[in-house]
Amino acid sequence: MSKRAATGALLGLALGDALGYPTEFKSVPLILSMFGPWRQMELARRAQVSDDTQMALAVGRALRTAGEHGSLAPGRLEGPLREEFVDWYRSPENNRAPGNTCLTACGLLEERGRPWQEASQLGSKGCGANMRVAPIGLVPGLSGEQRAGAAQLQSALTHGHPTALAASDLTAHAVHLLAQGVDPTGLVGRLRSYALDNRTRYDHTWLGDLWTRSQDPGPEHFITRGWDECLGILDRLQRAVRTASPETDPCLATGEGWIAEEAFAGGLLCFLLFPDEPVTALRRAACSAGDSDSIACLTGAFAGAWLGADAWPADWTGRIEYRDDLLALGALWDTSN
Repeated sequence: MSKRAATGALLGLALGDALGYPTEFKSVPLILSMFGPWRQMELARRAQVSDDTQMALAVGRALRTAGEHGSLAPGRLEGPLREEFVDWYRSPENNRAPGNTCLTACGLLEERGRPWQEASQLGSKGCGANMRVAPIGLVPGLSGEQRAGAAQLQSALTHGHPTALAASDLTAHAVHLLAQGVDPTGLVGRLRSYALDNRTRYDHTWLGDLWTRSQDPGPEHFITRGWDECLGILDRLQRAVRTASPETDPCLATGEGWIAEEAFAGGLLCFLLFPDEPVTALRRAACSAGDSDSIACLTGAFAGAWLGADAWPADWTGRIEYRDDLLALGALWDTSN
C-alpha cells in the first residue's frame, strides 16, 4: 500500500462523515436550498464527525491492541472491542445522535461477566456496524478467515442480525480489495462471487452460539438469510452502476441506507459513479435523502482505499475532527506493509 491506502481510507471515512453529518435526515431539495449545488458542497470550517467515525476509531484501536498480543483471533479481539465500545458509550463525546441498537447493546456489554452474545441485538440490521468496519479491511497480514471473522464479530457485539454480519464482512472485503489495487470496474462481480462462496458459512470460532438466539433451525440457515439479502442488494447495485444518473439521489437506486446492506450499496454506488473523483463522490453521497453521513462515510472509505491519502484536499484533511487519531492508525497500517 505505497499509496498509503489505510491513511486514505480513514481520512476519507471521516471526511464523508463530516460532509454528510449536517445533511442527514434532510430531503434533497432541502439540502440543495441550504447548501447550494451538490457538486459545490463545502466541508464545514469546524469539520465535526458523527458516531460513525468515533466507532470506526474504536474498532481501529481495538485491532491495534489485539495485534500487540499476537495473531488476530476472537479471544484477542473480543475484549478490546468490548472495552472500546463501552468507553465510547460512557464518553461525554457520545452526543452525536447514536443509534438505539448501539446504545442498548453497549449498555449490556458494560455488565462484566455477561457473554457478548447476550448483548447482541439479533433483530437489528441497522447500518451502525457497517460504518465502523472499514479498519478491518486495512489491517495488513490478515488471512481471509481472520478478516471475515473479525468483521462479523465487531458487528455481532451490537448488531447480531445475519444481514448486518454479512454486510460488514462484504464492506471489509471491498475495502481490502480496493486497497490492494483491484480495479473498481470488476468489484461488484468479485463481491458477488465472495457472497456466493460464503453464503452458508457460519464461523463458530468467531460467532460462538450467537445463532441459537434466533428463530432459525440451524446456523447455516441463520447466516444464509443475511447473505441472500446482500446478494439482492448487489444485484440492485450492479443495475444502478449501469443506469443511475449521477445527477439523481443515489438512494433512489439502492435505498436510504438506514439498514446495513443499503448503506453498503449506497456508499459503493457513489464511489463507483466517480472512482477517480473522490471529492465529487463524497458530495454525491452527502446530498442524499437517507442516512447521508453513513453513506458518505462508506464512500470515503472506498475512495480512500483505492486512491490513497493524496486523494483528499489538504485544506479538508487539515481540519477534520480526530485527525491525529486517524493519521496514527493509518501510519501504523501503511508502514506495516
